[in-house]
Amino acid sequence: MFTVRRATLPVLPAGGRDLRILHVSDIHLTTRQHLKLDFLRKLSALEPDLVVNTGDNIAEADAIFPLMASWNRLRFVPGVFVFGSNDYYAPEPKNPLLYLAKGRSHVQAEPTRLPTEHLRERMVRHGWEDLTHRRTTIEVAGYRVAFRGTDDAHLDRDDYSRVAGPADPDADLNIGVTHAPYLRLLDAMTADGMDLIMAGHTHGGQVCVPGLGALVTNCDLDTGRVKGLSRHTAGGRTASLHVSAGLGTSPYAPYRFACRPEVTLLTLTARR
Repeated sequence: MFTVRRATLPVLPAGGRDLRILHVSDIHLTTRQHLKLDFLRKLSALEPDLVVNTGDNIAEADAIFPLMASWNRLRFVPGVFVFGSNDYYAPEPKNPLLYLAKGRSHVQAEPTRLPTEHLRERMVRHGWEDLTHRRTTIEVAGYRVAFRGTDDAHLDRDDYSRVAGPADPDADLNIGVTHAPYLRLLDAMTADGMDLIMAGHTHGGQVCVPGLGALVTNCDLDTGRVKGLSRHTAGGRTASLHVSAGLGTSPYAPYRFACRPEVTLLTLTARR
């Protein structure tokens, strides 16, 4: 059911070893999802050097404890995270076909708030760095990796100006992290010189047509880049883009077709 997508990206300076990034996104966890929790517990066997979590972790408040417990074996692995809409608000019952409609899905007038700050506190205590409108640098596997991140563009919570500016020239790698891969953020991060941008949100299209692919991306990204590795060009520069298809769905639209739930083990290698 759940799967590990493996991909390789030649983006590192010559002379160093490979860097293994575990990209986790869109878990949408409920306490009853025991198979998903078991899959999460086994991810440490992949031996990643770094974890990147691009949000939408929970579908209910009570899921925080089992979520964090499932990551116990990754507690000594450095990581970074940003949040998506379902880290702020619980999913609401709606017509499941609305997911296939193009355009932004707005938050309900009186949405059910999730304990966002408790989740944030637990993830920081776990040892992972919050990239919500922050820049930071992590030394990992002998590399200096510079990160910048934003809040969720799908909720219009993003303010890239707070992290904007040229890439860190002293870093071996510059990575931009956000939940929803809206073009305004991809353009800005690429123009600023990011080597790699990582996002989730799309669910890989969630419902795909064999031989045709995704019907929607749930944002303004084209369907050809709904998941996996691709390229993005803006401001005369080009960045690599990785979009995770994610592990879950809204509990009110609990289906996928021709789009397996996944995490990605992204192995970064030396530039050719």
